[in-house]
Amino acid sequence: MANRRCFQTITRYLHSVKILTPLSQTLAPISTTAVNQTLTAKPSHNIFANEFNVYPSSPPFTRNFSSKHTDSEEDDDEDDDDDDDEEDDEDFEGEEDHSDNQSPVLSAEDKEKEAAEIGYKVIGPLQKSDRVFVDYEPVFAVVQIGSHQFKVSNRDTIYVEKLKHCDVNDKVVLNKVLLLGSQTQTIIGRPILPDAAVHAVVEEHALDAKVIIFKKKRRKNYRRTKGHRQELTKLRITDIQGIEKPEKIAPLKTEKKEKPEKITPLKTEKKEKPEKMTVEA
Repeated sequence: MANRRCFQTITRYLHSVKILTPLSQTLAPISTTAVNQTLTAKPSHNIFANEFNVYPSSPPFTRNFSSKHTDSEEDDDEDDDDDDDEEDDEDFEGEEDHSDNQSPVLSAEDKEKEAAEIGYKVIGPLQKSDRVFVDYEPVFAVVQIGSHQFKVSNRDTIYVEKLKHCDVNDKVVLNKVLLLGSQTQTIIGRPILPDAAVHAVVEEHALDAKVIIFKKKRRKNYRRTKGHRQELTKLRITDIQGIEKPEKIAPLKTEKKEKPEKITPLKTEKKEKPEKMTVEA
């Protein structure tokens, strides 16, 4: 099949050559110079290039510009433009890398606003005089941190999503208090209690256990497995303010009752049994 197609293309090419060449040119006598040129000509890659040269060689096309710039000047200008474009690209890439490496610097006011939206306020580092482990008080509070709610009382520890702009051993005030309760009263916010506050201390920043995310599309050869570890912050609750705390009542000391002395029963003397007498016969 391939040979047949090649033969067909060759015949079509020859037919077109015969049609295009005029009769006078075909019947013209061949000069010696033409013969010498054909003999000295180097063979080209194309087999039919020398034999069937239909179109005569024409001079190269030159475009006339209205300006007086020459070709060499145009080439220089193009090279300069290319160099400028490359420099601009390099500068742009360098700016992108620089912007990626640098994180946006926030002012103190911006940090406070961002923390207030989440529901906390950083007071400062923990001092030696501050008491962290205080006695238990029968008071509880419901606090909102971010999008989560926690029921806490003093001396409790909770894990929340990582809090920004705070370090370990920093004192934190949780402002979004939704409810306060004790043995005698309960205060409910609408939705937040403005005068209530929960004090806490940042103990550590940690990572949660790994969660595996697996995705699959059947009959599509699609499987993706990823892992995720959530960043957490451990808080210890130190105090709850905004509710009357019951007074501590000292436990009454009960006097120990003297146990009555046990009366020991009198020991009775055992009667001696008379010995049996043996009579000799």
